[in-house]
Amino acid sequence: MQAMVGWLVARPQNAVLALAATLLLPVLQILSSVVMVLLVLRQGMRVAAIEGLVAGALLALVALIVGASIPEIVVTVLITWLPALLLAAVLRATRSLTLTMQVSVIATALIVTVFHVVVGDPLAYWQTMLTTMAEIAKEMGLHEQADVLVSEQALVAGQMTVLVAFFSWTLYTACFLVGYLLYRQLPAESGGFGRFCDLSFGRVIAVTMALASMLALASSAVWAQNIAILLFAVFWLQGLAIVHWMHAERNMPFFGVVAVYALMPILHVMLVMALAVLGYTDAWFRYRRLRQAR
Repeated sequence: MQAMVGWLVARPQNAVLALAATLLLPVLQILSSVVMVLLVLRQGMRVAAIEGLVAGALLALVALIVGASIPEIVVTVLITWLPALLLAAVLRATRSLTLTMQVSVIATALIVTVFHVVVGDPLAYWQTMLTTMAEIAKEMGLHEQADVLVSEQALVAGQMTVLVAFFSWTLYTACFLVGYLLYRQLPAESGGFGRFCDLSFGRVIAVTMALASMLALASSAVWAQNIAILLFAVFWLQGLAIVHWMHAERNMPFFGVVAVYALMPILHVMLVMALAVLGYTDAWFRYRRLRQAR
């Protein structure tokens, strides 16, 4: 692993090649975001941005040769690299993994709020989007999936804002954390900016979630409901951090950590909710501090 990470940051051409190659293959696009995080943390935002521009120009040239859509390449580049670049830049500026994660949650909540202000009626917006998706599915021969989208449209549309925001945040956060893990594999950077197992979103976000929940109950405001659900759901990552902390403190065997990850595809919603409860209550009672005090 160290040899691969060392190769990526050894020369600019290696970085450009890695960024371009991973973005070309749909399955490996997530790795392109990871590489960008590593480059920003190691080389700084300016150098990584230049390498990204060169890789983007290379991809545009390939698209021009094969007749692919250059605007689609540009959109893919922005969606894949920009969030990773910004998160890594915040980490370099704050030198705190916990503070960076807190900023990412606040930014996501603000984006959801702005989305509600701009769209006005998210339910109507998502119903239109789901109708379009159903038509595309029918054209691709996926008639059963299209029928499900049409029949469950009202139910799904009401949850789409939170689902898109939560899964987007989770995906970008996962790429960021893997990139940070690779960065810490470098011999000179083993100290890093904090351990994942010490992650805490803090009481400010926990209080904001509680206030949004009370506002949603009192006013039935859709935007408040979405903010409350989103802020609660992100605490699953703090719950996962506690699992890693228990292993680091030798209170849980490595097999236990592996079991949590192995059960995610099976239990998914139930396990994420359980971890969210663990993480949210930890924000109030600080289990790890209590354990260390004892």
